[in-house]
Amino acid sequence: MSAPQLLSLFCGAGGLDEGFRRAGFSTCLALDNCAEAIDSFNHNLGKQVALERDLATLAPSEFLSLVPSGCKPVGLIGGPPCQGFSRANVFADINDPRNLLPFRYASLVKAANRAFQLHFFVFENVAGLLGQKHSDRLKQILSRLRNAGFSVFTHDLDARHFGVPQRRRRLFIVGLNKHLYPGVEFSFPTGTGEVERTVSQAIGGLPAPAFFAKSLNANDIPHHPNHWTMRPKSRKFVNGLTGTGRSFKRLAWDEVSATVAYGNREIHVHPDGSRRLSVYEAMLLQGFPPSYQLKGSLSAQVTQVSNAVPPPVAEAIARSLMTMVRKSGTTPSPRIKMKWSGNPRSSGGMP
Repeated sequence: MSAPQLLSLFCGAGGLDEGFRRAGFSTCLALDNCAEAIDSFNHNLGKQVALERDLATLAPSEFLSLVPSGCKPVGLIGGPPCQGFSRANVFADINDPRNLLPFRYASLVKAANRAFQLHFFVFENVAGLLGQKHSDRLKQILSRLRNAGFSVFTHDLDARHFGVPQRRRRLFIVGLNKHLYPGVEFSFPTGTGEVERTVSQAIGGLPAPAFFAKSLNANDIPHHPNHWTMRPKSRKFVNGLTGTGRSFKRLAWDEVSATVAYGNREIHVHPDGSRRLSVYEAMLLQGFPPSYQLKGSLSAQVTQVSNAVPPPVAEAIARSLMTMVRKSGTTPSPRIKMKWSGNPRSSGGMP
C-alpha cells in the first residue's frame, strides 16, 4: 500500500514532516520562506519536494498550482511562525504581523480541502497562544479552521513525555474532515509512559565540537556536519558564573533540557560549563535522528533547530491519524478544478 501523501506549510527544516514520515506518510509538497530550511528539508528527504515561497502573500490559486499532478494528499500539516505568541518574547506585540499567519494557514487549508477533500490537518504553535492575552485570536483561528470544513480539537503537549530530553510545551490543533469523519473525536497521544530522558542520555559522551571560523567547511567538522558552535569568549565560561540569566543558562546532565528556542546568543551552556551547545547537540535534544543534517550558516542552523517540531511528538500524533486514515477505507479525491475571483476576501483568501 502506498504511503498517504501530505502537504506541508511553514515546513522549516522538516521536524514535523520527519515525524509523519516515520509514521508512514509521505510529503509531496512543502513550502517555507527560508532558503536554508528548504535546503535542509530536501537534503534529508533525498528529493526536491520543498519550495521556497512567502506564505504570507501566496494566493490559494498559486498554492494549488504548485501541488504535483500525481499528488493526492490526505492531510495538511504545518506550524506558522510563533514568535508573536511566545511567552519567551518579552517584547511581544499583539499586532505583530506574524500573528496573521495562522489565518493564512486556515485559508490555504480551506483551499486544499475544497480541491482534495483532505482527511485532516495538523497545526502546531506555542502554548502561549492558549493564554488570556491571545484568547480572542485563538477563537478566531479555530472559527476559520472549522469553516474550512473540519471538526477541530486542541491540546497542549510537552515533548519530554514523548522521549524527547527537553521541556517543550506546544499547542496542537487537529482537524478532522466533517464529512469523512462525522461525529468522530480525535484522541491526542498522552506520551510514552517511560521515564524522561536526560541531557546525559542524549548528548553525553560526544566528542568536543568544532568552533566557528569563516573558513570552516561542513566536511571539516568532526563527528557530524552540525557539531559546531561559537568559540567561548566570555569570562563566565572560565570563572564558573554560568547558570544565571537567559544568555548563560547552563544545562544539567541528570535533568531534561530547558526549551531549545534560541535568540541572539542565548544558546544554552553545555553542562560542563566551558562552552555553548553545538547545533548537533541541540538537534539531539530536539529528538532528531543522528543522521539528520541542517544546511546553511551557523546562525541559520540555530534558527532551524529552534523552530523545529520534535519529530517524536509529531510521530505520536501522526500514528493516531494514520490509524484513522487506514480504517476509513476511503481514498483521496482527485483534484477539483476551481475558479478563483482574485478577491483576497473570497473563499480561501486572507482575512
